[in-house]
This record gives sequence, C-alpha cells and structure tokens, in this order.
Amino acid sequence: MKVIHLPTTVGGNPQGISRHLNELGVKSETWTLRQNYFGYPADKVIFLDNNSRLISEFKKFLALRYVFLCDIVFFNFGTSLYQIDFEKDLENLSFFKKTLSKMYSSYVSFMGRLELFLLKKMNVPIFIQYQGDDARQGDFSRLNFDITFANRVEENYYPSFTDDIKRKQIVTFSKSAAKIYALNPDLLHVLPDCAEFLPYSHVNLTDWEPCYTQLEERPLRIGHAPTNRSVKGTDLIINALDQLEKDGYKFEFVLIEGYSNAEAKEIYKGIDVLVDQLFAGWYGGLAVESMALGKPVIAYIREQDLQFIPLEMRDDLPIFRSEPENIYTCLANILNMTRQDLLSTAKKSRTYVEKWHDPIKIAERIKRDMMDQLKNRK
Repeated sequence: MKVIHLPTTVGGNPQGISRHLNELGVKSETWTLRQNYFGYPADKVIFLDNNSRLISEFKKFLALRYVFLCDIVFFNFGTSLYQIDFEKDLENLSFFKKTLSKMYSSYVSFMGRLELFLLKKMNVPIFIQYQGDDARQGDFSRLNFDITFANRVEENYYPSFTDDIKRKQIVTFSKSAAKIYALNPDLLHVLPDCAEFLPYSHVNLTDWEPCYTQLEERPLRIGHAPTNRSVKGTDLIINALDQLEKDGYKFEFVLIEGYSNAEAKEIYKGIDVLVDQLFAGWYGGLAVESMALGKPVIAYIREQDLQFIPLEMRDDLPIFRSEPENIYTCLANILNMTRQDLLSTAKKSRTYVEKWHDPIKIAERIKRDMMDQLKNRK
C-alpha cells in the first residue's frame, strides 16, 4: 500500500501521520506545493517561492501524476492538489486583472474536477483531513458561537463568498471522499455527519520528551506563540500580564514569533506555562507540543464542541480553561499556585498527550481505515 499526502505542510500534521504510517509498514510520502518558514520536512516540494506563476502551474500539472503512483491519497487542509483560488479583493481589481483572475479560477475549478475524475477512474480512495480555516466559516461562527475569533479578525478574513466556496468544496468532497477527518471539534458543526474527530498526531513522543521546569527557583516563565495575534487573543493576554505586573506579580513573559518549529521547540523547553488561544474553542498543535514537553496550557474550550470528542478524553482534559474576559483571573490563579501543584498539572499534561495524541495509535487507526477501503475496492 502506497499513500501520498497532499498538498500542504500545515501544522506538520500530514508529515507526522506519514512518518508514523511508515513506521507501521505503510509506504507513505508527503508532497507539498510549497514550504513555509516552520520548516516541516516534506518528501517532495512541488515548486519554489521564486517560481513564476506559469512555471508553478506547469510543475503542478506534472505533479498530477501522483494519481497513477498511489493506492490511497490523503488530502490535508481540506483541499486537493488543485486548491480553490480565494481571491479576497476581486471587486477592486482592474477589468483586465479581474478577467484574468476569473479565467484562472475557472481553470483551477476544471483541473480540480479532472483530478477527482482521474482518482475515481483509477479507483484510488480519497482520505481528507480538515484542519481549521479550510472548513471554518465566518458567518456560521458569528451566528452560532458567543466567543469566536470571527468577531475579531479584519473584515476580509472571512468574506461571505469564501464561506460559500468552502461549503461547496465540503459538499464536493463529501461525495468523493472515503473518509473525512477533522482535527478541531468545532469543524464538525459544518462537516458531513460521516466526518470523524481525529486528534493532532504530529508530535513524536520520543522527540518531544518532557522537560519539567516548574520547580526552578526563579519567577514563573509564561510563554505565548501567536501565528496571528488577533486570532490568538494576544492583545488581551499582554494587557492581562501588564496589569498583573502592576499588581505586584513576579513572572517572565516569553513571546515566541517568527521561528521555525525546531527553533521554537528549544524556546518552549524553557517556559513553565503556555497561553495558547482564547477564541478558537479548542487547543492547537502548539499546545500538544507544549504539553508533550510538560508545560501546562491555558486555552478557551467551547463546551458545545465537546460533544464531538470521546467522553473519556473530555474528562481527562488538563487544560487551564479561560474565556477571553477571564484571562487575568486565570493567570493570577496560576501565579498563586504552589510550584508543586503546577508540576502535577505539567505531568498530567504529558500523560494526556501520551494517551490521546499518541501518533502511533492514531496512525494505526488511519491504517485500519485505509485497509478497509482497499478491501472494499477489491
């Protein structure tokens, strides 16, 4: 069985799954259209940043040969090789550029349909994994969630037409995919009923061994690593920390931005607590990395999303929960904890990752699903 993962390295999750499928005897490769500054390793990078649009499209067309090279394709970030073109400011373009953009969108749409047609003709089962904004819709989030970063980001972050495109794309894949997974439970509100929650599995537990620092004799070291400050609630976190400092609390704040994953990992080892995100409703891949290192995590957990995760996982959740308006109180409570109690939570966090984010166990589940599909194909 040969599996090819396409077309991104988002969060390192495709690479983590592929690595552990290989450990289980599955021949698995990750292909990505381009590499980003996080530097998650991929087996094949299709085009470089300095490639022209024409060269990039030619390379992408050549990459379409993957259809004939694999037994199963595992799409990530909710898209195939031919990603939908999300043009955010089409109305403000000149007539010429608008025409070119529409022509390109039509081309991508046609090639995407051709890609799915070829996969069907070759009898290649499609697995797909939604990871966040590939499925998350601004209009749905604003209507259904009291707390959501859809109310904080700039207006063109979730324009209505991209919400519509995502819904159409989800319907398309629901008709074609043999298996649909979601890394974040809130996505299951907008995905088909057949979709399943799949925990983050990018962290190799041997590579991310615990580094318990909570008993070191120094001020508590609080870390925060935003990829998007508005989404993560960074302004509220910094404001709360400023106020805590004025109120006499002693701590060190470590803001981690612009580093590769390998570089950031070394910084994470030195912190005692991580503030993850205050609006998403779940914790991210960074939180899994931090808990694996033995660092307790603060995040907002949306109660109505917990219906989609196993009951035992919900009961085991070691996250310090904080709504955005309560972040000061949450941080103050942690600063007032004994270091021994904080260490206890750190150890529970590591145990939680070992139980619920063990990449081998998750890869075994995916392998079983893939074997079932291949049996059905025969």
